[in-house]
Amino acid sequence: MRWWSRSSHLLGLLGLTFALAAAPAAAQDLRHEHSPEIEAKIAALERAHSAVVGVRSVAVDHARSSDTLGQVRQGSGVVIGSDGLIVTIGYLILEADDVELQLGTGRVVPARIVAYDLASGFGLLQALTPLKVPPVALGNSTAVSDDDPLMIASGGDAGDLSVAHLVSRRAFSGYWEYHIDGALFTSPPRTDHSGAALFNANGELLGIGSLMVMDAQGPDKPRLPGNMFVPVDLLKDILPELRSRSTTRSSTRAWLGLNCVEIDGIVRVVRVTPDSPAADAGLQPGDIIVRIEDTEVNGLEGLYKTLWRDSAERDVMLVVSREGVHTSVKAHTRDRMKTLRQAQGV
Repeated sequence: MRWWSRSSHLLGLLGLTFALAAAPAAAQDLRHEHSPEIEAKIAALERAHSAVVGVRSVAVDHARSSDTLGQVRQGSGVVIGSDGLIVTIGYLILEADDVELQLGTGRVVPARIVAYDLASGFGLLQALTPLKVPPVALGNSTAVSDDDPLMIASGGDAGDLSVAHLVSRRAFSGYWEYHIDGALFTSPPRTDHSGAALFNANGELLGIGSLMVMDAQGPDKPRLPGNMFVPVDLLKDILPELRSRSTTRSSTRAWLGLNCVEIDGIVRVVRVTPDSPAADAGLQPGDIIVRIEDTEVNGLEGLYKTLWRDSAERDVMLVVSREGVHTSVKAHTRDRMKTLRQAQGV
């Protein structure tokens, strides 16, 4: 979206959100004149949108993550600090050493990687030249309700805006050994979700885009396409640690190298990362993980939390079912952070 069209687009967008969410009389008022309250919200959303930048990164040679994420990655980030600090989704900068920011004016600014947090999924960047972009305020992601009009914004030359609504808030377990609590699920979906910003009507940041999903309402509800956002509340407590340590203590955790799916409580392996603890132990796609240590596995969350509860590098006993035959397997886990190729600046 061109910078000169942002204001008119935001006016229409805000009018639409209030027409959807407010009383009919309020929607009628929007068509005639803007009250001071509406004007203030328009200004807040304009500031919020201007703080969303494009992020382009190139992974280091032979990065393990390039197999699934590609070497060149494109997404968005949000300015949250007056010093040019930007929050984005971590997989955009995972094992990257060349990062640039694309502003809405067409300006391109180099950036360095400040932090990558495996536990939450956030990444932090620092602009290497002044952005002259006011930072956004961090909102309260637990306070948003289903009726609140929300705005999704992406950055860069192809950046765009859209209206969204919260359709569920729940724990989320990813197939790549990832789990967070309180993930935000919105609809309708956006395909440019990577690092996109989720704002409330006051222009406060609520979440950072991670995925497109087909079950935004939840696994037991009618299928509805949407997006998953990592809630900004997870960032607030760890931000000082990320800035000082480049990661968090929670990111020091055991890693097997498995991609798994959960169907009706059954956890099945769909991919084994080459040269990983799981590969060394002989696990294969199609295996069903029945038990880990002393815990019966009835979902991804239970598998991960048992895996992460002790030291990052240790022997872990698994029971897997392969073609109906149960087999005990011992895997020696690794610290996931130590397996990543170090990005310059981290």
